[in-house]
Amino acid sequence: MPRRLPIASSDSLMARRRGERKRLPSWFKTSLPVGNAQKEFLVTRQNVQENSLHTVCEEARCPNIHDCWGRGTATFMVAGKSCTRGCKFCAVGTLNRPPPLDPDEPQNIAFAIDTMGINHAVITVVNRDDIPDGGASHYRKCIKAAHKRNPNVGLELLCSDLDGNIEALESLLYDLPLRVFAHNVECVPRLDRRVRDPRASFTQSLTILSTAARLRPDLKIKSSLMVGLGEDDQEVLHAMKLLREAGVHLLTIGQYLQPSDRHLPIDRFPEPSSFEMWDLEARKMGFEAVACGPLVRSSYRAGLLWEEAMGAEPVVTRDATGSAISRLQNPPISAEGGAVS
Repeated sequence: MPRRLPIASSDSLMARRRGERKRLPSWFKTSLPVGNAQKEFLVTRQNVQENSLHTVCEEARCPNIHDCWGRGTATFMVAGKSCTRGCKFCAVGTLNRPPPLDPDEPQNIAFAIDTMGINHAVITVVNRDDIPDGGASHYRKCIKAAHKRNPNVGLELLCSDLDGNIEALESLLYDLPLRVFAHNVECVPRLDRRVRDPRASFTQSLTILSTAARLRPDLKIKSSLMVGLGEDDQEVLHAMKLLREAGVHLLTIGQYLQPSDRHLPIDRFPEPSSFEMWDLEARKMGFEAVACGPLVRSSYRAGLLWEEAMGAEPVVTRDATGSAISRLQNPPISAEGGAVS
């Protein structure tokens, strides 16, 4: 009779995954802002602490919190802390039936933006597939309340795909006081099934982005890609081309970092030269503002990115902290990550 092999316990599987996790390469570093930017960060942090406010910047331990807060940008998440989807890269908890939406949230968000004294606010959301309109009417209330209390603050909505509900998207965007409508495709098309929840897809995300561009030609449309999930450099270029053809103006590309041992492992760490190449090619494709780099996140320097699209100096040349990499700022980079003459 054949001998049965022992079944590995979940603890041993987690231990093995921990042992397989890749170490961060040497170029994963950023610097703190100085001068006025540092003063602004300290004031913003004090306002947050004294008023018990909550931001994605803190809760996600974003490496760029000093940079963004020091330049008047912060990110807030609405519609709860649990998502109805289970994307394999994301640390947000998953529930089929999250708690009901908070009717006080629009006013609470407006108060937080006012209290923090920022000039550009990103409002991001969880997926709410349990609600017929995907949460669109609630997101609209949050944006309108924020604008009513803070009419001089620029607002950016980082939206879900609303489960492809175009009618809900139309209702959301009609006469909405926004600067930027953003939705992230997350990964290259080939990796949809490996990375994202089955209800999401690159094609559906492109439809949301292109429809938003058609409905609101006055807005800047934005999207973001993660790398290190199993793609190659050329697939990233192809995804960028599809985004530009869909009407996307603003692009960010950053390195995927594994939130826990239960999430997708990191496939690779693209060299700084790859991020520099993507930045260069994105500008050739006609993107109006670009931020590419290992530590770039989808809301990285969001207010400055909008300003760049409106004709201001490129984000990557403004008091850089090391998160973004660009030929506009840096000397050419070799395949080994060092500068070449």
